[in-house]
Amino acid sequence: MRVKLYTTDPALAGKYSPGECCGTRTQKVIGRPDEKHISTSDVERQNLTLRMSSKRFSRLSNGFSKKIENHEHAVSLHYMHYNFAGIHKTLSEPSLKKWTLS
Repeated sequence: MRVKLYTTDPALAGKYSPGECCGTRTQKVIGRPDEKHISTSDVERQNLTLRMSSKRFSRLSNGFSKKIENHEHAVSLHYMHYNFAGIHKTLSEPSLKKWTLS
């Protein structure tokens, strides 16, 4: 797992964004992974897709979840649709024909 380290600047207190990234720390969580292949790119891409497609994560919007239960259900619905119902842009037209109903 790669953990990002941020500065704690008193001038930035109260702002929405975190401090400036001043480095990273790599640590093993489970097993014996090869440390040169540890990366956060897959998780960061998944987080970006979720944030860009759901307004529940925008604090200053009217879709912001005030209750944790509502937020959990919204995230579950997003992943259910993304993984099982939505047609991904990476699929080509011939591969879609076997999934369409005729």
